[in-house]
Amino acid sequence: MSKTIVITGTSRGIGFELVKLFASEGHTVFALSRNEKPVKQLGLENVHALSCDLSESLSVEAAIKYIQSHTQTLDILINNAGQFLKQEFKDTVMEDVKKVYETNVFSVFDVTHRLLPLMNSKTHVVTISSMGGVQGSMKFPGLAAYSSSKAAVITLTELLAEEYKENGPSFNVLALGAVQTEMLEEAFPGLQAPNSALEMANYIKDFSEKGQQFYNGKLLQVSSSTP
Repeated sequence: MSKTIVITGTSRGIGFELVKLFASEGHTVFALSRNEKPVKQLGLENVHALSCDLSESLSVEAAIKYIQSHTQTLDILINNAGQFLKQEFKDTVMEDVKKVYETNVFSVFDVTHRLLPLMNSKTHVVTISSMGGVQGSMKFPGLAAYSSSKAAVITLTELLAEEYKENGPSFNVLALGAVQTEMLEEAFPGLQAPNSALEMANYIKDFSEKGQQFYNGKLLQVSSSTP
């Protein structure tokens, strides 16, 4: 049965692979990214590539209006967009920190809130976090803004699941370990991750379709490394 899916952060990496995977099964996908060209160039049927700057309210509003004009229901929302920042705390530039939070936290609030009217009891909202945002996990210097923003959406997920537990939708969050993406290469040049973007996208796709049967308001740590 064909589903309707919204995915943010689709110009590269995991988001880009997710679009292709869902489209290959005939699902309708709304792909939101500042750079919509990579998805557009795929020429995939039933995929709507939307240019959307998640840090700009008017840009988000335009994208949501487009989605609302093309569907009455939403089966899956994957809050995948993320902005990385590696900056020693002593060199903190607050404008940089705010940009990270605008993409990694505030856009999750904004997009999820605006799409609520399209959701029902079976809708699954999956937010992509990071192991760096998990309490007690290994932390790295210079990632105060990034990792704390990823921690914020973990708690947000728990709160939303509690608020909507009676009639849905379901909310879960995946804290990913190292994945071989452009973002990882920018953050840690030369580091070889155990999983490719496509492998992780396959896992996320499967979880977004079935995970709400078993989980709600849960953080799942998707990492093969210890700690």
